[in-house]
Amino acid sequence: MSDRMKKQAAKARDAADTVRARGKEQEAQRLEAYADRLDSGTVADRTDDVSRLLSWGLRRNR
Repeated sequence: MSDRMKKQAAKARDAADTVRARGKEQEAQRLEAYADRLDSGTVADRTDDVSRLLSWGLRRNR
């Protein structure tokens, strides 16, 4: 798992704590499930692939 995904999972858990404090338990559970998926590695980090593709496409259109 990449550092980006670890940071995103931590942000999702922080957000879950925030919305839980506001009384939105379902939203908190959704955010925690998302963080769990990030931690488990079932979500692929495609950031570099997308960035490369966009760069290629933008160079090609010049």
